[in-house]
Amino acid sequence: MDVSAHDRPLRIAVTGLHIESSTFSPHRSTAEDFEVTRGEALLARYGWLGPERDPELTDGVEWLPVLHARALPGGVVERQAYDGWRDEVLARTTDLGPVDGVLLDIHGAMTVEGLDDAEADLLTAIRGVIGPEPVVSAAMDLHGNVSEELFEAADLLTCYRTAPHVDVWETRERAARNLLRCLRSGRRPAKALVHVPVLLPGEMTSTRDEPAASLYADVARVADRTGVIDAAVWVGFAWADQPRCSGAVVVTGEDTETVTSGASELAEQFWDVRRDFRFVAPATDLDDCLDQAIASIAERGGPFFVSDSGDNPGAGGADDVTVALGALLDRPEIADGRVRALLVSLVDPVAVDALDGQPLGARVDLDVGGRIDDRPPGATRLRGVLEARTPDPDGGRVVSVRVGGLSVVLTERRMQFHSLESYARLGLHPVEAALDLVVVKMGYLEPDLHAIANGWLLALTPGGVDQDLQRLPYRRIRRPMFPLDDPAEASLRPLLRPTRQLAER
Repeated sequence: MDVSAHDRPLRIAVTGLHIESSTFSPHRSTAEDFEVTRGEALLARYGWLGPERDPELTDGVEWLPVLHARALPGGVVERQAYDGWRDEVLARTTDLGPVDGVLLDIHGAMTVEGLDDAEADLLTAIRGVIGPEPVVSAAMDLHGNVSEELFEAADLLTCYRTAPHVDVWETRERAARNLLRCLRSGRRPAKALVHVPVLLPGEMTSTRDEPAASLYADVARVADRTGVIDAAVWVGFAWADQPRCSGAVVVTGEDTETVTSGASELAEQFWDVRRDFRFVAPATDLDDCLDQAIASIAERGGPFFVSDSGDNPGAGGADDVTVALGALLDRPEIADGRVRALLVSLVDPVAVDALDGQPLGARVDLDVGGRIDDRPPGATRLRGVLEARTPDPDGGRVVSVRVGGLSVVLTERRMQFHSLESYARLGLHPVEAALDLVVVKMGYLEPDLHAIANGWLLALTPGGVDQDLQRLPYRRIRRPMFPLDDPAEASLRPLLRPTRQLAER
């Protein structure tokens, strides 16, 4: 297909479904959990289509919005919701008429009831509408998965190169540039995929630390080679029990030999450093974290952060496991106010409803949490005073209940307290409110929190995104898989070659 000589604008459809889904979480993601954009609102998400348009991305290009749906990570997505969006995507794409390309904006770890690989299912269905000729470029999260089916249906794949993810929009723009590069050249790229039998939680693979920092620096160097369009390394998604879940490397470009060698080189490097990955902060059980935190606060002050990592809604946790709440309530230093602490947060719309209309200062005596993920201790009694309330764009109605020196935040909807704006709305900015201890349902600290933390530990708590992968009941992932298995290195070396390689077409 040679579109480089066309006088008409290139017609590019934009679509995608974006969520990561833990199959170990009892939570179910519904249509109501998603923000859906269509039409001009969809195009407005992309900076290069805004007031400061980039001519390289806009001149001679007609960007055609289809549908995009995005949600906070959660559990498996209800099939009815997915089928509705899939049908709408296909209908709207059909209505567009012929297109030259598709920009596919996805996460890569979406699980739908009855589907192991929703992204491949969606793209295969789109291919059924647009045919084999249009070029498809996918932008993904590095915690997504690349199955053989997704690889074969897409022409170009790229993913974030940072975790925490500070290059989200840069990655989407890069996917768009890659797409236009191929369309304007009239050449379909060569591509190579290598699956690396490594499955690690994101909290062990932050690009702020080694060895991920060097690995992703080399991704950029491979991508800059002559004959290469892009290079990408996926850590994979550790909290789904599916055959596609593993590390992956994809390289695309104009030169088949350079593409293949680049993919093998990155895969070998990933494998060689597999034993060097460590948690982003010292990791231990929750009680030990609290012991260390309280000792540090006495010596150095706060705010000291502890990550309640197993129930992290930013990775798919239910957001209502009460293990951390119970542990904080049991601490005498917190109960008597010597340590000023904050727990963010527990989703509990029933409790929020019960407090609706109550004046600040009202007595609170109710059960909270344990409604979605009821693992012990389940619902926990909260007796205190209604301290604050605020609407939040993510959490809906949000309230804080004060118990001694502890503030417990309850939300109407699942949310992650990753931005300091959310704390400030409640009057609980960790620095301004002089908090000593913040226990947050999160894995690695997001940049806002990392910047103010005067100490940080990662608690290996139970939940749908348990960081201790050995405790998870995997049944269907490919084996052997490091670190669940640790076979002789020689037995895995044959896997570190391109398992799927498609030459230029």
